[in-house]
Amino acid sequence: MPSTPWSTTTAVEVLRYPWANEEGGLGSQSGREDGGENVGRSARRRAGELSGQVLEVLRQATAALTPADVQRRLSAAGTGPLSYSTVVTTLSRLHEQGAVERYRTGRAFAYLAVADSALAARRMRRVLDDQADHEAVLATFVNDLSPADERRLRALLGDPDTGAGSRE
Repeated sequence: MPSTPWSTTTAVEVLRYPWANEEGGLGSQSGREDGGENVGRSARRRAGELSGQVLEVLRQATAALTPADVQRRLSAAGTGPLSYSTVVTTLSRLHEQGAVERYRTGRAFAYLAVADSALAARRMRRVLDDQADHEAVLATFVNDLSPADERRLRALLGDPDTGAGSRE
């Protein structure tokens, strides 16, 4: 302890606050010498980064993967060590969002990425369901389509002008 008159750290404070530094101030409250920073560890992931990596692993797979399979492939891809529970939580959240499908395999699940077109269709459906006036939303959507996309939509809906059969 310095013996300068402006030192504010006392022996009691050092016992009570072990992170107090020698200059009388309070340092890192973690009590670690590195100041509480993640020295030697990878930086924190950005929001959604792990979900994106998990989806990419599932898209590259030729069959549904268990959480352990996903964990091994992520580790091999250099994402760093991930706990099994972190992978399970990420997969569960992706399933809740409709980005992956899951199938029971014994006591666990195996996961498969949903096709991008199916995911986009679900998102469009959610947007439509959130609006009270479906007709106005659909009219605006159709008006914003390119002529080629409008023709595709009419053909899918069985518009009499296109000669296709009706859905109803």
